[in-house]
Amino acid sequence: MLERLQSIKERHMDLERLLADPEAAADQARFRKLNKEYSDLRDIVRAYDLYAGARRQLEESRQMVASEEDPEMKAMAREETDALERRVPELEQELRLLLLPKDEADSRNVIMEIRAGTGGEEAALFAADLMRMYQRYAERQGWRCEVLDYTESSGPGGFREVTLSITGHDVYGTLKFESGVHRVQRVPETETQGRIHTSAASVAVLPEAEEVDVEIRREDLRFDTYRSGGKGGQNVNKVETAVRITHEPTGLVAACQEERSQLQNKERAMKMLRAKLYDIKLREQQQERADLRRTMVSGGDRSAKIRTYNYPQSRVTDHRIGFTSHALPGFLQGEIGELIDALKMHEQAERLEEAARA
Repeated sequence: MLERLQSIKERHMDLERLLADPEAAADQARFRKLNKEYSDLRDIVRAYDLYAGARRQLEESRQMVASEEDPEMKAMAREETDALERRVPELEQELRLLLLPKDEADSRNVIMEIRAGTGGEEAALFAADLMRMYQRYAERQGWRCEVLDYTESSGPGGFREVTLSITGHDVYGTLKFESGVHRVQRVPETETQGRIHTSAASVAVLPEAEEVDVEIRREDLRFDTYRSGGKGGQNVNKVETAVRITHEPTGLVAACQEERSQLQNKERAMKMLRAKLYDIKLREQQQERADLRRTMVSGGDRSAKIRTYNYPQSRVTDHRIGFTSHALPGFLQGEIGELIDALKMHEQAERLEEAARA
């Protein structure tokens, strides 16, 4: 591991020199590639420097314990040694995590689809609750969250389905564990007997794709236009600005109605379609990489029930890792960071175990 870390540090220094060269900016594509590699290695180099420094201090402290004759100085050195003996393994574990191969998709923006499942109108209201939860979490993260498309339910306030675009830093790597079936247990407002109903909504988190990631042939696409179902405006509900694109080889459909022009809606719908096709490609690759498909957490199996939101007990339970919180109101306000961190740590632990067995 130390040899690998030293080579990484040397590469980081080489990149620093290359990026400082004024000629490097002449080729913007190459400059961006070098800058991304430099940024990716930065955290590893910082952790390595801390680890190497702690190891040196530990060796010096041990020598001082062995050679120091003054009782007070010897006691201080022994105390420092004890602290460093705890600290060095922690830094080593951090380095092992940083050295795990990164999923290229983790740094991407996402397209999130939320669909009401079993439960009728109550499921549609729950889909709207989930949408607001992710919008508020995105706001807390400093991300940008936009509604791309939606289909309202027959009752007020609910959605049969809604599609979001979320852009920011490492969005997919943070939200990919949200894919799956979310279940809610609560008493609907229309329930006169006070009985608890169980409803569900599904969440799909798709990494946003670039044009070069997937090949889409123009002849494989069918374009349909229609009037938006929005709440009015200069063009909305008057002309056919909404766009629906069907990828005929796969049957995948992407639609957008939020923009005021047909061209803008077409561009957004194409972005959604690329994300869906890239998701299929990514999942095929992950299927071949068994270490990323060992668990639901890693695989993000959308057919599985991943979480239950129990209103009477103010409880949220993630069934994949046994996480339970009794702060449901805050959770629905976007305070989901603790659970997401726990899911990340669970995945990292499994990947470390896989790496140790390899």
